[in-house]
Amino acid sequence: MNKVSDVWERGDPYERYVGRWSRQVAPLFLNWLGVAPDRRWLDIGCGTGALCTAILEVCEPLSVTGVEPSKGFLESARRQLEGRVRFYQGNATTIPLEDSSVDVVVSGLVLNFVPDHAAALAEMVRVTGKAGIVGAYVWDYAEKMELMRHFWDAAVQLDPSLAHLDEGLRFSICKPQPLTELFAAAKLEHIEVRAIDVPTPFSSFDDYWQPFLGGQGSAPAYAMSLEESARVRLMESLRERIPIQADGSISMIARAWAIRAQVAD
Repeated sequence: MNKVSDVWERGDPYERYVGRWSRQVAPLFLNWLGVAPDRRWLDIGCGTGALCTAILEVCEPLSVTGVEPSKGFLESARRQLEGRVRFYQGNATTIPLEDSSVDVVVSGLVLNFVPDHAAALAEMVRVTGKAGIVGAYVWDYAEKMELMRHFWDAAVQLDPSLAHLDEGLRFSICKPQPLTELFAAAKLEHIEVRAIDVPTPFSSFDDYWQPFLGGQGSAPAYAMSLEESARVRLMESLRERIPIQADGSISMIARAWAIRAQVAD
């Protein structure tokens, strides 16, 4: 059986693959949250700093803290935001902060990678003060995160045994109902869910394909696990499948499902 790696360790390949699109989602998500200025923010799974950067630019925070398990991602985030954000190495189920030490906890494109969702939400609630906000967003892997959706549809068409690797199947939490149920189980109140769509234009098929050769994330990891001939077959199958315009450009959509809620007062 094929295995898949969800390990994210190197910032530059991540940026080329999906980071450039996640940076577009972040400010839209924050505007939707509508948090007042001068609040203490915490970003769980801060990665290379896309959401932390957007918080600084959009939200007039009192302070911003980022927690991230990957040393490589933390290095990328620190290079950009040193002195403006406090960073800690840690994970969603053991947040290295005191109880009620922040006003807003957010997490971008992370919850589906956390093995124990309930433990993560319990920790997010623990560190958030009364009436504080907890929010998150995840890619809509099953449908409208199209750059990944096309990849797995092509890969499974070539080899049906790969269906178990498809992020749309593996990450069942990345839909409105499971997200709502997760936040309700954590006794959060005033829960709301919405879709956030951003365009993902590519100048050419090569612009679309090259990030899959970076090895970061499950689809790129799978692509790089193939023998060269099999990788070429996958590439050509994708070339036939995706909507390439007459000028060679490609227009797709990346949808994230966003959720927000309030800690009980």
